Amino acid sequence: MATKATKTAETSTTSIGLKDKYLKEIAPNLQKTLGIKNINAVPKITKVVINVGIGKLLAGGKDYAEIEENVKLITGQKPVISRSKRAISNFKLRENMPVGIFVTLRGQKMYDFVSKFVNITLPRARDFRGISAKSFDGKGNYSLALREHTVFPEINPDDIVKSHGLQITFVTNAGTNERALLLLKAMGFPFQEKKEKVTK
Repeated sequence: MATKATKTAETSTTSIGLKDKYLKEIAPNLQKTLGIKNINAVPKITKVVINVGIGKLLAGGKDYAEIEENVKLITGQKPVISRSKRAISNFKLRENMPVGIFVTLRGQKMYDFVSKFVNITLPRARDFRGISAKSFDGKGNYSLALREHTVFPEINPDDIVKSHGLQITFVTNAGTNERALLLLKAMGFPFQEKKEKVTK
């Protein structure tokens, strides 16, 4: 069985390959396809944001330390606690109350995560058949939700008390959904193929 250190090393090697591939292959190909004169203007992923809501957990009187540790293991970075800016009595929400846990990844850690997510995490998802191309926000940013954090290789099933989901957003500077889709496909994101309508 591979240790955490071994998994981290394997992921790091893969991610370095992904970064090099983007610079040497993906970016030049996108530049040609999109007719962009300046290579620096080619679309790229600028950051990845991983978020877990904890409002319902706290409403049930439970602690969020386990989730915080899970996010740290998954991302390799200490998470930030987001807090409510005002009180909302209908939702039993007090001002400055913890409502979420999030991490923003940039640079090498971002490439680490993207490589692991595409090559290891998604294939581990139950009954996985590709991701939807309908989850772009109109500006080239792509978001998706995972129901269980257990699909990440850093999580030991024997240590799980309760499974939780994650919201992941891949932020790009593409500007449009079409350009971002070309970028993510080139980086290995397994989008579902469109089914052609059969005419009788």
